[in-house]
Amino acid sequence: MTRTRTQPKPASPPIARKTGKSPDVESSPDTRARLIDAAGEEFAEHGFAKATVRDICARAGANIAAVNYHFRDKETLYLETLRHAHRYSIEHYPHHGGLKPDAPAKDKLRAFVRAFLAKMLDCKRPKWHGRLISREMTEPTPALTLLIEEGVRPQFGALCAIVRELAPSVKGDEMEACAASVIGQALHYHHCNSMIKRLYTERKDGFPFDLEFLTDHITRFSLAAFDGLERGAREKNKNRRTNNS
Repeated sequence: MTRTRTQPKPASPPIARKTGKSPDVESSPDTRARLIDAAGEEFAEHGFAKATVRDICARAGANIAAVNYHFRDKETLYLETLRHAHRYSIEHYPHHGGLKPDAPAKDKLRAFVRAFLAKMLDCKRPKWHGRLISREMTEPTPALTLLIEEGVRPQFGALCAIVRELAPSVKGDEMEACAASVIGQALHYHHCNSMIKRLYTERKDGFPFDLEFLTDHITRFSLAAFDGLERGAREKNKNRRTNNS
């Protein structure tokens, strides 16, 4: 099959067709869900360019007409599959953890860290979710821009707001780097999972991949770092004012 594009073109979801007839099997919500799951597996394993609609349909037990009906084309199917994976994370692991907006910043940081870890360590979450998003980040397509704007940027903005509460004197790039460092700590235990386990082979209980343990550790570590950076920034500002007076 000749391909004219190797990357998906961002597109809005297709408009549902109106018909006076009852939907057949191929146009049912169940078929759409099967196509999403099958596409997630195929795209995660082969990437957008190499995955084919034919293989996706074979895995889903559907025909190619079903893809045309629900998604129009491969590009839209890919985008909707990414959206599905990210939407699942937002719905099942909200970054605020159910806290009220006026909760203490330390509690909001812990809730954010816990939610971030939970979605990566949850064995019940379909494995293709994480693999697909990771692949999109390492082999980006135009769909990544939409994924960032719709889901990643709002969550990162929420974390930056927490950092600003905890270290108000830390500004600009350093403040955003602080937020990125929190995320980096959590990602380490996901991406380096196999390596960490092998490092602890001599321990009978292995490394404690426990949600609460890791949440508490990353939160305490980050709070200590923010406190040190805040004190350093205040001291720097004080010296600057003294030198200018």
